[in-house]
Amino acid sequence: MRRRAEPFNLSTKLGFTLIEVMVTLTILGFILLIIFGAFRLGSSAWNRGESIKEKYQKVRVISQLVSRQIKSAVPYKIKTQKTEGDYLAFEGKAHSLRFVSAYPMKSRHAEGFVYAVYEFKEGGEEGGQLILYEQRVLNKDFFAEDLKEDQGISILEGISNVRFEFYREEDQEQKKPEEWVEEWNAKEEKELPKALRMIITQKNGKAAGEESPVTIQASLPAYQFEQVRAAPPGSRRSTLQRLPQR
Repeated sequence: MRRRAEPFNLSTKLGFTLIEVMVTLTILGFILLIIFGAFRLGSSAWNRGESIKEKYQKVRVISQLVSRQIKSAVPYKIKTQKTEGDYLAFEGKAHSLRFVSAYPMKSRHAEGFVYAVYEFKEGGEEGGQLILYEQRVLNKDFFAEDLKEDQGISILEGISNVRFEFYREEDQEQKKPEEWVEEWNAKEEKELPKALRMIITQKNGKAAGEESPVTIQASLPAYQFEQVRAAPPGSRRSTLQRLPQR
């Protein structure tokens, strides 16, 4: 008895059907898409990390220079003809700071003291700026003059906020506790704060949780000095006269 011949089946002879090929290509496409997406995400994260690292390096370098200038602050007394009399050239607010320093930021060869002003200016989505104004101290009431915009330089950009705080020692006579305050008026305090700190909030992204603060804390060794004489031309040092301890 003869066996009936089986019909010819193309799929069994050629191996894969068209549907199987399409399914395989679709799966392969998804795999390649996932790999490409992961590579692109990793590259983006790497570039963003390098950008943030570069920003923090810049903030760290600027912070060191700012810290040196603040530590070199001197209680320079301005002589005026006004009824209020002479006063110390130092004024600190939450977002600005004005003082006299023996350490210049702009010029390395400046003679005498410099009048420095730090001011935070808000910006848009790209962030605000920290502006530095600096000029030589002259024999006039420079503290009463308005700042010129063209004399300011931006030392930090893309920041969310800059806040200054000033350390006040405990005063039992006036019943003032030991604390950090947001404003310091040397005309009323009659001296400089013993220390101050500057909190810089670097803007990393749109989300508030991605903002990271950098704190600069500096003591003012010369806060107890009263009389300050600028160095004469050609001299490298300035003379500070210390008051006796209270």
